[in-house]
Amino acid sequence: RTQFKPLYLSASGPANSASGEGRLSWDKTEDGRATDVFTYNPEDPAPTQGGALLWPTAGPRDQSEVEARKDVLVYSTDVLTETVEVTGPVKLILHAASSATDTDFTGKLVDVYPKDGKEVPYNLTDGIIRARYRNSDTTPSLIEPGRVYEYVINLGVTSNAFLPGHRIRVEISSSNFPRFDRNPNTGHEFGMDAQIQTAEQTIHHSEEHPSHLLLPIIPN
Repeated sequence: RTQFKPLYLSASGPANSASGEGRLSWDKTEDGRATDVFTYNPEDPAPTQGGALLWPTAGPRDQSEVEARKDVLVYSTDVLTETVEVTGPVKLILHAASSATDTDFTGKLVDVYPKDGKEVPYNLTDGIIRARYRNSDTTPSLIEPGRVYEYVINLGVTSNAFLPGHRIRVEISSSNFPRFDRNPNTGHEFGMDAQIQTAEQTIHHSEEHPSHLLLPIIPN
């Protein structure tokens, strides 16, 4: 029954933060920008809000504070007119480049609720990939700065009905701390760095590099 369907990233302007112009659509579009850029600073990581944690702040939480950051890219569908059921494993396929030789990319699936005349984003699932382990969990390989690579980020498994009036949203960044450890962006062995460095991250969403969210859709 499950149909895996892509939601493609696009943007008519910068997609930085929820006030940006990032979009998700079922069809590819060539309108607007081909890339979005943000700076990842390990000294100021995007904070974890809810999710798969072990303390009382776990679970679905309002993501508005996280989505106000300029190092978080936000892409949303139009307001839904019918229910979209998502049940199964969720993946984010990113085409991205970095100024670093190693870095992280994170993704988060969000359900945007209408509430009291506002829209409130609640997290569902999230995930991360370390660039050096993009091809293998056991054989690391550093990346070439500026080169575009494809990253498949497993966002976990969920079962959620996105109701009419809601939006499907994905957040993209390079940190989700302390749920995931920070990457210092140096390419050195982990735990060996006395210093860290910032990284310029470029997310591509074009015909050549179609970044997309892959959802397990259950037809009505």
